[in-house]
Amino acid sequence: MTAVTTRSRFSGRTALVTGGGSGLGRAMALAFAAEGANVVVAGRTEGPLKETVALIEGAGGTALAVTADVSRSADLAALVAAAVDRFGSLDVAVNNAGILRAGQPVAELPEEDWRTMLDINVTGVLLALQAEVKQMRTQSTGGAIVNIGSTLGAHISVRGTAAYGATKAAVSALSRAAAAEHIRDGVRINTVSPGSSDTTMSLRPGETEAERAVRMKESTPLGRVSTTEEIAAAVLYLASDESGSVVGADLVIDGGAAA
Repeated sequence: MTAVTTRSRFSGRTALVTGGGSGLGRAMALAFAAEGANVVVAGRTEGPLKETVALIEGAGGTALAVTADVSRSADLAALVAAAVDRFGSLDVAVNNAGILRAGQPVAELPEEDWRTMLDINVTGVLLALQAEVKQMRTQSTGGAIVNIGSTLGAHISVRGTAAYGATKAAVSALSRAAAAEHIRDGVRINTVSPGSSDTTMSLRPGETEAERAVRMKESTPLGRVSTTEEIAAAVLYLASDESGSVVGADLVIDGGAAA
């Protein structure tokens, strides 16, 4: 459980995290709560979301779980409405929900996998941006949005991950365009592109954490995966007033893999 810190950069603010039931999304949600935010976590499965809420509340924070499918615009409109109804505003949004299906070269890539990753990883971010910006630009204080990309795609290429990389490269491009278009609306948009982090998504089929550690030691300059707390810290920086002049950035956190 993440302990409550003495920092309060987000006190009185509402932070929405999609894909908040596990992994990076949960780490981000806990980090926002630890710095005073009212946190809304969203995802397709209720159980993990409730677990995240319980962790936040157990540490003295405030949170709300909302089930939503990011590939459906109606779900995202309802999600934003639920956040505003409960807490009065939407100040920060982290579009983290994503899916990885890998292992096949382009010529053998199943069409279903391609379409599913497009729906969630790209269309899901577009629809989320539309719902979030619509709300934030009605607020005198605007808002900050952080989209979660990946070092795969826009920064490096790995065999068997072409479709996933294409969707995440699209997130980077979409984020830059949206950032330029909506900063005058008071909405500041940036991207965080993680490399391998301490989540199950970075494990190869059948690989243990110990085996992953050996692989990372040999394959990346840093020699290890990033912790979820390190990724969350970057997201909170881009969502905070400390990065007030950072617009359209793509912050790569991959232990030097793309260097």
